[in-house]
Parts: sequence; structure tokens; C-alpha cells
Amino acid sequence: MFAVLKTGGKQYKVHAGDVLRVEKLAADAGEKVQFNEVLMLGGESLVIGAPLVAGAAVQAEVVDQVKGDKVISFVKRRRKHGSQRTRGHRQKLTLVRVTDILASGAEATGVKAAIGAGSVSGATAISAEPAGGDDLKRLSGVGPALEKKLLASGVTSFAQIAAWTPEDVAAFDEKLNFKGRIEREGWIEQAKELAKG
Repeated sequence: MFAVLKTGGKQYKVHAGDVLRVEKLAADAGEKVQFNEVLMLGGESLVIGAPLVAGAAVQAEVVDQVKGDKVISFVKRRRKHGSQRTRGHRQKLTLVRVTDILASGAEATGVKAAIGAGSVSGATAISAEPAGGDDLKRLSGVGPALEKKLLASGVTSFAQIAAWTPEDVAAFDEKLNFKGRIEREGWIEQAKELAKG
């Protein structure tokens, strides 16, 4: 049996036991991950998704985080400019070994989904982690970057901010690198109002 899966904007045809180099995943060596975007399943009967095969998945074990071969980019501007630039790049990749191809029942396995390290879906999963948390961007002066810093510090609700003491305010001024911003923007008063409504 084989499957065609999609990850990191590329498609791979895999069999059980295959070792793949895919775009970097947010997983450590030894972890088990599951690719849920299966486009086609083959074997005795061919199943083609529209665009994905419902309930199908490919499970794999992360072998290692590696870097690809060096790619050298050389740019030269001719004639009057006389400038040239050389840059090297090594793409970060994840080495995975395919362990199992599931034709159905992928939702019930409980295996962590394979999420790209820098993908939008990965960022969404991180911001959605604190279940029942408030939208901290409703405070004036808080954007996506500051919200991420607050979530990383364990602040997920307006009630937490409303209960800050002067010592907490001083500590968060240091953590967020915005001296005096919390008092200037009036976060505590805003948080009290938002926590009520």
C-alpha cells in the first residue's frame, strides 16, 4: 500500500518504512507525528481525494532535525555598477521514517499532527493553546507580537491583568521591554472593564 501526502508545499509518494526529508516540522527526534493531508491511497484499490482522502493519514517517527545541502546564490551587476554578492543557504529539514498508512480512523489515533515549524497553522496552534483565554489584542497598544509575549509569560485573560500589583507591572515592564507602557496605556483599567463585559 502507498500514499501520496502533502507537507511543506510539496507532495511525496510513500510506503511503510520509507525515510523522507521534509520541510522542518515542530517535533523532536523520537516523537511520532501524523500527516493528515493525504491526497491519494493506492494498493488493491485506488482512492483519490477531492482534494483530501477523508479519514486517511500517514504516521511517521521523527528520526532527526537536519540541514540540506548548501545552495550558493551569486548575483553580479554588470557594467557601471560593478557590484556582486554571494550568499549561502542550508534549508532546515526533518528526517522522518514512515511507520504506518491509515486508510480510515485517523481522528481517533491521538497522535500529534505534523505541523511545520514556521507555518501559519503552527502559529495558530500556539495562539489557540490557552483554552478559554481572552483576546489580549483588545487592549490598546497590544498587537500580535506583544500578545505572543504575554501568552508566553502565562497571561491569558483580562482578569489576570486586572489583578496586577505594582510589582507585577514593574516585572512585566522589564519582560516586555516597554518601560511605563502599561500605566501609559491604562491596561489594568481596560482589563477590568473588559473582564466585566
